[in-house]
Amino acid sequence: MPLQVSLVPTVEQIADLRLALSKMHGGERRSFAAKMALKYCGGSARQAERLFGWGREMVETGLGEKRTGIACISAKPTFTGNKRWEEKHPDVAQQLCRLAEEHGQQDPSFRTTVAFTRLTAKEARRQLRALGYGEEQLPAP
Repeated sequence: MPLQVSLVPTVEQIADLRLALSKMHGGERRSFAAKMALKYCGGSARQAERLFGWGREMVETGLGEKRTGIACISAKPTFTGNKRWEEKHPDVAQQLCRLAEEHGQQDPSFRTTVAFTRLTAKEARRQLRALGYGEEQLPAP
């Protein structure tokens, strides 16, 4: 029967592993945590939580992903966070498009089909303000 040696990381190694994990996100983070739990904690999420201070659920998810080969994909980023300005203020966004179209020009050499505008962001904000839109409705300068 082979002798099983349990690896015990030093305090410096634990700090390095915590730092490394803090720089990762999502599946990469869970995969790394699972590998370290297997290496140093015998695959125990509870021991990894105690030793490294990582979330047990995250380590368990990583171990499950490693065991099955199926990555868990979260829908959270799709439904959280700040909405785009265009979604918050669709009427102002339409008016801004109209202003840009009014100032749009065709390439004078007709070499491209791309139109461009000389309307600056500062001028666009000024014109939107003149149309009666408040500062909180205007796009960021």
